[in-house]
Amino acid sequence: MSSIKDYKVGMTVYGKITGIKPYGAFVKFDDGVTGLIHISEISNGFVRNIDNFVQVDEYVMVKVIDIDYEHKQLRLSFKALSQNTRRYTKRVRFQGMPESIRGFGTIRDHMNEWIENEKKRS
Repeated sequence: MSSIKDYKVGMTVYGKITGIKPYGAFVKFDDGVTGLIHISEISNGFVRNIDNFVQVDEYVMVKVIDIDYEHKQLRLSFKALSQNTRRYTKRVRFQGMPESIRGFGTIRDHMNEWIENEKKRS
């Protein structure tokens, strides 16, 4: 690629983290094009510190989510590459629950059963 016009929304691209600010991480590509991964596009979960996810000089795979032709910059995302974890978490949470603990019973009603099951598993 030789210019910003060669990039398309939805593309997956590989670039180098060149800087980190509290609001996001800057990425530079081999052809000189730059972009920003906004803090809201780092992860589906809460991000307190971007340094916990990326480091300067690290190479990363990101997805192009928008293009600013006027300023010649890309808007990038990590979380757009991963599957929808909110839907995945819901599916996992309810998928393997035994029939005996479904419903509106209180924790107290099932506590002894759960403790015994854990003792058997250990």
